[in-house]
Amino acid sequence: MKTFQDDLKRRLKDEDFKKEYEAIQPEMEIIRALIKARKEQNITQKDLALITGINQADISKLENGNRNPTLNMLKKLADGLGMTLRLEFEPKQKQHA
Repeated sequence: MKTFQDDLKRRLKDEDFKKEYEAIQPEMEIIRALIKARKEQNITQKDLALITGINQADISKLENGNRNPTLNMLKKLADGLGMTLRLEFEPKQKQHA
């Protein structure tokens, strides 16, 4: 039986797929970090909505990858989770020939 990781590894050999997959990773990192922080604190989406004033449906859409957050929304979410939002610009890794 194939696992998700097995299928992903196979699909990443396709350069077009790999390019698209890599392009969405910054958004996926934000989503994973939000869900992880919320769950570690045992906070539901509804609880987070009450704390932040952000509609629960919008939090759900964000966590499902169906909504792009504004910087202001990310600040509110971080504050509601008792965290500091930190964004970084990092140099891209150079490909070796």
